[in-house]
Amino acid sequence: MSSLSNFVKRIRDIMRNDAGINGDAQRIEQLAWMLFLKIYDAREDDWEIDDDNYQSIIPEECRWRNWAADDKSGKAMTGDTLLNFVNNTLFPTLKNLNVTPDTPLKKSIVKTTFEDANNYMKDGVLLRQVINVIDELDLSDYEESHAFGEIYESILRELQSAGSAGEFYTPRAVTDFMAKMIKPKIGEKMADFACGTGGFITSWLKELAPQVKTTADQAEYANSIYGVEKKQFPYMLCITNMLLHGLDVPNIYHDNSLLRDVLDYTEEDQFDVILMNPPYGGSEKADVKNHFPADLASSETADLFMSVIMYRLKKNGRAAVILPDGFLFGTDNAKVAIKKKLLSEFNLHTIIRLPSSVFSPYTSITTNILFFDRTGSTTETWYYRLDMPEGYKHFSKTKPMKLEHFDPVIEWWNNRQEINIDGFDKAKKYTVKQLTDDFGYNLDLCGYPHEEEEILDPMDLIQRYEEKRASLNAEIDRVLAEITALLGGTKE
Repeated sequence: MSSLSNFVKRIRDIMRNDAGINGDAQRIEQLAWMLFLKIYDAREDDWEIDDDNYQSIIPEECRWRNWAADDKSGKAMTGDTLLNFVNNTLFPTLKNLNVTPDTPLKKSIVKTTFEDANNYMKDGVLLRQVINVIDELDLSDYEESHAFGEIYESILRELQSAGSAGEFYTPRAVTDFMAKMIKPKIGEKMADFACGTGGFITSWLKELAPQVKTTADQAEYANSIYGVEKKQFPYMLCITNMLLHGLDVPNIYHDNSLLRDVLDYTEEDQFDVILMNPPYGGSEKADVKNHFPADLASSETADLFMSVIMYRLKKNGRAAVILPDGFLFGTDNAKVAIKKKLLSEFNLHTIIRLPSSVFSPYTSITTNILFFDRTGSTTETWYYRLDMPEGYKHFSKTKPMKLEHFDPVIEWWNNRQEINIDGFDKAKKYTVKQLTDDFGYNLDLCGYPHEEEEILDPMDLIQRYEEKRASLNAEIDRVLAEITALLGGTKE
């Protein structure tokens, strides 16, 4: 177990000496495909015990146990021999595995996982050293396997500081809080249509696990998740994460959730629960927008995902979704249409405002958690502003957000009361009439009083200004139309 505690450090120290590894993002990507093969090999051990006729999709020479495992007899490949095998046999073989529509998911994931994977290392001796560190993991030992799950979490956390890879990771405190408040039940299916490394899925499983009492419950538990991830690298990390959590058939697909007509979704495509942090800040091409009704066809990625969520949430289903401030204050046509649909067809019962540095250092854009269900239209919406905890100026890599920082919300949740501090609303209830008629679908209420202290990255700042400008223009148009109507004229 002691070797586990410095597992990441040992690998980092070896990789630093390899000329092919350039920065944290490549180091983690290099580690990811090796961990996948090691963990997949351990799962195959279990599958072989359960099924005497089990046949691996991976040819024998490419199975981890046959090329990577070192029995210390001096026969393990190293140096140029190992490098040549990895580059010219292992990768081409796994990228070109024969997968048909009939191939079981637990086998086809090997090819999908390797589609865009790379071996960056150029020194075969160093590569052997890294492989040996990974091979020391005893994943058949429950305690060690569980402890390694924690280490895998820390590897995923490192993505936050590995350049653009940070977008794949939502802080665990946030996913845990959302899963806790959504109250999973055995027999329900949850979905995340942009699941990244699987943070929401693992939080859902963790919250659901104590309810597993029978083998039937276990089967429901294993079948309770559905994820889609567009980018290859987080998809690989997510599949590995699921295998580590004992899910033999992870229902995770390498696909783009925005490339299907939302009007084609039927009840078969709907879920009891949706937990998500949709990608935001992205701008989608016209062909993506064609999959949405004209009034909902926003060019902003988060808006489009919000529409997908609304079309794919079951009757009586529940959702918790992270959205940027731009969604709340935006009053351009598409955003208003999306919010109209949300308030008229769903019950948006709670909005939790989050401090700006929750996603630091990846982005400083302030976000919110919207909790809603499909039980009828909204009558009232509660807001709660979560302030920074005592002793914190902002969250950071060394001082990340913790689940206990949500304690004030959890305490307030079941005994809701309006709270006003120094003249600023911290918790307040608004009727749907106020949100629609009085505020014109600008849901930016109970915000942070000291907005001027917020320092944004230049690109985030530009995006914020563009959103504010679009929102103000729409607001001016709305007010002018009202004035014109009062004066008895019509405004073209």
